Amino acid sequence: MTALGAVFRPQLPPERLRTMVRTAEDVGLEELWLWEDCFLEGGVSAAAAALAWTERLRVGVGLLPVPLRNVAVTAMETATLDRLFPGRAIVGVGHGVQDWMGQVGARAESPVTLLREYLAALRALLRGERVTTDGRYVKLDGVALDWPPQSPVAILAGATGPRTLRLSGEAADGTILHAGTPPDGVRTARQLIDEGRKSASRTDGPDDPHTVVVYLLTATGPDAAARLHAELDAEGLASVPDLGVAGDAEAVAAAVRRLTDAGADTVILQPTADEPDPEGFVRFTAEDVRPLVP
Repeated sequence: MTALGAVFRPQLPPERLRTMVRTAEDVGLEELWLWEDCFLEGGVSAAAAALAWTERLRVGVGLLPVPLRNVAVTAMETATLDRLFPGRAIVGVGHGVQDWMGQVGARAESPVTLLREYLAALRALLRGERVTTDGRYVKLDGVALDWPPQSPVAILAGATGPRTLRLSGEAADGTILHAGTPPDGVRTARQLIDEGRKSASRTDGPDDPHTVVVYLLTATGPDAAARLHAELDAEGLASVPDLGVAGDAEAVAAAVRRLTDAGADTVILQPTADEPDPEGFVRFTAEDVRPLVP
């Protein structure tokens, strides 16, 4: 079964989050995803609040930029969220936007090397291991969590380029693909992820799954097509075929199915930045689109 969710975009003020998550909980939305975009809202603090305000909703952070966060801190935060709200927090990590990383003096010369070292250390810490490593970027000396998760926690990686997609297959438990990924891009990403998994002797199965999460830029309502085109144009993506969707629930569900047919496990509807009714968008996702998606 395809998992379906929506994004709380950080262009909305933090004080709007409570209404959004309560709406999501009330209408039965499966997943609400948050972004830690510089310099808008903190991903972990927002996720903790969203989880505390709900009982069932799964909350994703997609993603935490690894140059900004020491791996031990990310492990502590992730373990704390999981112990407080078992099975409901979804954590993704990634390179971050390189210009933003440069603004704060955290830009890595080799983002792929950093992410490789980070994923290995983070997953080991969350398994309860004591970690000593002296990598190019990640350096730990006998570090272990006093309160590791009580059950396995999946760590996802945001990925776009071939090297990072292969790395995600090799070293992460899932991959997050941004909204600039059309169905053909999902197919290519799946192939690269599988190459990485094969190189690490990882095989799909109940004990070692790999979840692919894809954002789908979505607009609905009378001006949907114009808003979608404006956002794609602003992002330099207007010429990419079969990207995003504008229309009613049937049109959106069809776009979701195209992504799942291409290899997505979870599709997260991403409203345009100028979405006039964010709470209504959450209701639309849960009440109108969900029944049309297998």
